[in-house]
Amino acid sequence: MGDPKLSRHGFSLIELLVVISILSVLLALLLGAVSRVRGSAQSLECQNNLKQIGLALHNFAGSKGALPMGHHNGPHTQENPEPFPYLGWQAPLLPYLEQEGIYRMVLDGYESSKNNPFQLPHLAMRIPVKGFVCPSDTRGYQTQKTHMDLRVGLTSYLGVLGTDFTKPDGVLVPNRVVRLAEILDGTSNTLMVGERPPSQDFWYGWWYASYGQEGTGSADMLLGVREIRAPPTPYVEGCGPGPYVFGPGNLKTPCHVFHFWSNHSSGGHFLFADGSVKFVSYQAGERTVPALGTISGGELVSPDLP
Repeated sequence: MGDPKLSRHGFSLIELLVVISILSVLLALLLGAVSRVRGSAQSLECQNNLKQIGLALHNFAGSKGALPMGHHNGPHTQENPEPFPYLGWQAPLLPYLEQEGIYRMVLDGYESSKNNPFQLPHLAMRIPVKGFVCPSDTRGYQTQKTHMDLRVGLTSYLGVLGTDFTKPDGVLVPNRVVRLAEILDGTSNTLMVGERPPSQDFWYGWWYASYGQEGTGSADMLLGVREIRAPPTPYVEGCGPGPYVFGPGNLKTPCHVFHFWSNHSSGGHFLFADGSVKFVSYQAGERTVPALGTISGGELVSPDLP
């Protein structure tokens, strides 16, 4: 008979299963906490990106007397001597975002080739700009290849053109500049920029230049708060005419390129014309975002959105 002090007692199968179950629960709680912390950090960085864009927009307006044109008309012709056809509102902000080198590339590209900014020598078309990308969707951190063998830089932030591309009554509109003094509804009651991820195929959501819907840039770097779909718009077959309003979206549904949404849970960030950034819930936004999208609609809407 051996020494009883040297006898060993092992785990039973039930005890082992209990320990594994406890460890699994603890691991799930830890992963959930890490995911929440990461999501919160991404949301804060996304908010900061919009604040920097708002500051750049106001500095631009202070220097030029008006906000940048939302989208430049094209093509360049003798009747329409537009120097920057199809260029979007984000490119002129580059010097105000410490991106003078990329802006120089924009100017060089248009000096060499006016009417086809989607190909070389327009190198800036392919360059990702980190400040134009929400970290909740890192696809925009790299140049992406899309249809027609184009390589493009993307944006998570679209200018609010107003109601829709046929009724551009917002802040960043096609082929026209808007002065801050024209925002009669008040800058704290008017949206300027909102979130919407680039499409899954990368055909919509370019920051540099685009054709968009009927040459307006709509669905690329601009969007209406009650946007409609133009029948010839490619790669969105099966999407209805709209209108489309702020609400949940996903990359697998092409039709969601026609409304503001984000990869954050429960809502998205909007930059207001006074430079403030607010997180707007889908529940509140479906009712209020359409009213906040115009500069002189006269709607009575509280800007203190949840």
